[in-house]
Amino acid sequence: MDAVTYPDQKVSDFIQQNLIALRMPSDAQPHAVDFKISWTPTLIILDQEGREHHRTVGFLSPEELIPALLLGMAKTLFEQQRYAESLALIQKLLDGYPASDAAPEALFLKGVAGYKNTQDPGPLKQAYEQLAARYPSSEWTKKAYPYRLL
Repeated sequence: MDAVTYPDQKVSDFIQQNLIALRMPSDAQPHAVDFKISWTPTLIILDQEGREHHRTVGFLSPEELIPALLLGMAKTLFEQQRYAESLALIQKLLDGYPASDAAPEALFLKGVAGYKNTQDPGPLKQAYEQLAARYPSSEWTKKAYPYRLL
């Protein structure tokens, strides 16, 4: 990723504006053991308390890294029950990177966060319908399958 992804101006700007990046060798102790790092590159999104919310392993192109990071940030906010903020990041991901590998999971999370934010099951069904239409073979479509009945 050093040769292709990190030098990309959009990637470096995104990281500088949105994250606190920490880079270390994959065998750095005790972190490699504490975070169960077994392959590089491993990117982990942590919250302010050091709890993990999202991880990617392996090379990501510039076009895939930013949506993967947005997804990790959205999952962090979701797990902190900050649903409206999570939804805003999910929408940014879906608007800017609809063809990314992160988009189906983001769309699934949009449905769940929408439900948690309003207690209305409508976003769950909408998420399934959109997943089925846009990403019919995705594992996230299969996970959302029960929502079709709502």
